[in-house]
Amino acid sequence: MIKVTLVGTGGMVPLPGRYLASCHIEYQGKALLIDCGEGTQISLHKGKISLNKIDTILITHCHADHVTGLPGLLLTMGNHGRTEPLNIVAPRGSSRILNSLLLVCGFLPFQVIISELHDTKPQEFDLIGLNIKSIPLRHHINCLGYSLELVLRPHFQPDKAKKYNIPVKLWRLLHGGQEVVVDDRTITPDMVLGEPRKPIKISYVTDTRPVKLIDEIVKDSDLFICEGMYGNDEMHEGAVAKMHMIFSEAANIALNAGVKELWLTHFSPSMPNPEEYKDSAANIFANTVIGKDLMSKTLKSD
Repeated sequence: MIKVTLVGTGGMVPLPGRYLASCHIEYQGKALLIDCGEGTQISLHKGKISLNKIDTILITHCHADHVTGLPGLLLTMGNHGRTEPLNIVAPRGSSRILNSLLLVCGFLPFQVIISELHDTKPQEFDLIGLNIKSIPLRHHINCLGYSLELVLRPHFQPDKAKKYNIPVKLWRLLHGGQEVVVDDRTITPDMVLGEPRKPIKISYVTDTRPVKLIDEIVKDSDLFICEGMYGNDEMHEGAVAKMHMIFSEAANIALNAGVKELWLTHFSPSMPNPEEYKDSAANIFANTVIGKDLMSKTLKSD
């Protein structure tokens, strides 16, 4: 099971009751945080979300509304007794900015490891048991979108194992992908496993104009979290100038990519009630949800 929580849904500046865009993803007792704008730790506290489970922070880009919550969050982690290293993954050129920002922390009782990713081509890596893919986006500075995928093993078939007289103590090895030998016979995993299973996939894209790589990275997502800076189609020209998206553009991506559900987030402070514009997206992609702070969902395997 993967639990996804929108920690904040605002863009540019926080509002009363709406913190800046951030997302918390938890799997098997560990967590990732995507972005950390001003007020992120307050929203995490309100949601009773453990800070010490956070293994890595994925940064989309280093504009202030996505990173200025880092010093406070890290200091609170230290005050809570954290000693394990914390990983921060960000676009090329981010280390200088992030290290400067963290100077105000002074001493931290844990190591902060900053890694930079390509901002000109997709890149893949693994974190907390999830396969992560990053893509370059189109914004004013280097910016990344992310997809997170849980690859599911085929179900183990006990009836097949019994047919081959395989001792129960060897079942776990086969389910894990290892061959075993029983009475001089080599038993391979495919002999006792079911059909391949569709992975659980979550995609997160914000602060960008639509680009072709977004369609590819979010394809078949169970949950697609996308910025909707402006709800009204009349704001398209402003969105282009500021390199953001409007609701209908996010909805068209969701439709074309065959995702199951779209959550809109990163709303302009000029739009205090994004629900008013929901139809701009829902008329294109029916399963659209207007994000709210601390909204969450647990994605389960079949």
